[in-house]
Amino acid sequence: MSRASPDPDDPKGLIRESYRIEGITAPECRSIFLDWALSLPNGAETSGPIKALLERYGAGHPDHPMTRTLTEGLGSATRTGRRGGRAARVKGT
Repeated sequence: MSRASPDPDDPKGLIRESYRIEGITAPECRSIFLDWALSLPNGAETSGPIKALLERYGAGHPDHPMTRTLTEGLGSATRTGRRGGRAARVKGT
């Protein structure tokens, strides 16, 4: 029995499988998305894989909760830099 080689954008197949789950909810999709993101190598860029997954699965399922989750993830993937810390608490220093 031959298995297809893993998808570099979805190595565990989590996103693919989420689109196959009938009646999946937005909170379940967010949980799956978090698991997907945590499975990426440290420091991996996420916007490219998210865009590829949206093209592959989202185009045919515009109203699917995972499509919305991926779209939201794409928006948050642009945030960079450190948040918080002393500099954020102490103004004018």
